[in-house]
Amino acid sequence: MKKGREKSDDRVVPKGRRKAVATDASRGGKAVTAREATGQLRLAFETADSPQGAVAGTGRGEPPPVPRAVPKSNDTSSMSASPVATMEKVASRANLERAWEHVATNDGAAGPDKRSVDAMRSCIDATLQTLHDDLLAGRYRPGAIRRVWIPKSGGGQRGLGIPNVVDRIVQQAVHQVLSPLFDPTFHESSHGFRPGRSCHTAIAEARWHLLDGYEWVVDLDLEKFFDRVHHERLLARLGMRVRDDRILSLIRKMLKAKVVMPDGVVVQTEEGTPQGGPLSPLLSNVVLDELDRELEERGHRFVRYADDCNIYVRSERAGHRVMKSVTRFLESRLRLSVNQAKSAVARSGERHFVGFRLARKLDGTVEVHLSKRSRKRIDEKIRQLTPRTWGQSMSACIRRINVYLRGWIGFFRVCSSRAVFETLDGHIRRRLRAILLRHWKTKPTIVKRLVRLGVERETACSTVYPGHRSWWALSHSHTVDNALRNWIFGKRYGLFSLAKRWGELRPQATGPGQQLLLKGLSAGASRRRPKGCDGPDPVRPEEPDVRPTSPVP
Repeated sequence: MKKGREKSDDRVVPKGRRKAVATDASRGGKAVTAREATGQLRLAFETADSPQGAVAGTGRGEPPPVPRAVPKSNDTSSMSASPVATMEKVASRANLERAWEHVATNDGAAGPDKRSVDAMRSCIDATLQTLHDDLLAGRYRPGAIRRVWIPKSGGGQRGLGIPNVVDRIVQQAVHQVLSPLFDPTFHESSHGFRPGRSCHTAIAEARWHLLDGYEWVVDLDLEKFFDRVHHERLLARLGMRVRDDRILSLIRKMLKAKVVMPDGVVVQTEEGTPQGGPLSPLLSNVVLDELDRELEERGHRFVRYADDCNIYVRSERAGHRVMKSVTRFLESRLRLSVNQAKSAVARSGERHFVGFRLARKLDGTVEVHLSKRSRKRIDEKIRQLTPRTWGQSMSACIRRINVYLRGWIGFFRVCSSRAVFETLDGHIRRRLRAILLRHWKTKPTIVKRLVRLGVERETACSTVYPGHRSWWALSHSHTVDNALRNWIFGKRYGLFSLAKRWGELRPQATGPGQQLLLKGLSAGASRRRPKGCDGPDPVRPEEPDVRPTSPVP
């Protein structure tokens, strides 16, 4: 056994870690800036940057040494070579115009002032000039944020904060200046809201961890993460790289902006970042980068997408130990709460991660499937798009379905098996058959239409007339299946096929991480004809499972 490494989870045990020493927080004194508060936070809190609490050997008038976990750039040059964030860059007319273009492209709902993006277009030049002057003069004050509740797929509600369009422009301008400064310093296993990374790259890295034998996952669910971010800790982290106090003051004002609840009540914000603004994703990555560095220091393999974090270990026993220690770190140092009801230690095939479920087979291959939650969501959406009481034409119904299916398969194309898409195609066609039967209304009309489609009259009558079969039951009868063949929906009505599009998208990859994912996912995939599929489809040959020459970080 190697020294400093635990056999159960192949985890590197840090050496020389001493027990934290409690220190007394400073009392009284004059108000300090966010930069000066950075040093005080190190004295008051035990963090991953300073495991012993207070930094020994630093006096009140001396700047503390650079902590170990300060984000480091991939470039080995000095800090002077890094981008510099200044208010002049944020308030520059070119930066504000880029921010406006981004906000206008995303559109979005209006904030508390009820001014939409379209209403802003007529006076955008004067608005940008006013923002330029106010930001440089320090006169800009963020407006209130409108709170909107949306249902969560797993139950409950998620609160979104919708700023005014003007405030979204300023947030996007700040994001455009800070992102080049912070993004290169984030950990390689962080995939959320970063350029060149996506859910697909997160699944690609998770898959390679499973291929290496780390099939047990510690699934951490942070309870109301965006509502519980500690403002002073966040500003202290930003102050480690942002040297312009005007930017820190501006971000503080954004964090403290009042929230207008749906019932019109205005509440003060003491903690959290409003989920819904352009700057919120970057701030969340700044906060959770401290968790990434702590996991890296401990030697864990992990993948994080925003506030969804999976840690991969070799055994269940190691997973429970990691869950306990990481939960203690999150709650005591980052002041975040772990949802014990939704967090778990389980095999990866039993957990939902960014819409997918990864399963390691006995032969060592790893397959990517739809998670139960994603499958339930697409079934519900199909029911909404193909209601049995549809009163318009079949072409109008199919046009509406196609719009949704094209975007859906673009995200879930990385699934390993074709069978799930064939099953969904068959289910959609059956629902469309039920709609057609209802449009034909009476049994004589149904018989007449089936005869026109090539069914013998005697066969059509024996199928339609006996008993009181529902439209849904009749839609999957052998006679109706033979009459309303798959090609009728495909060629005559132009129905989009998920299975066909999946086969076309499989060889394509738009990034290095997706190339790793798309290679070898078909190895071991089931090729049986799924139950409920109403017609055979050509079978694509399986692709070999090819491992990359260099490991995924």
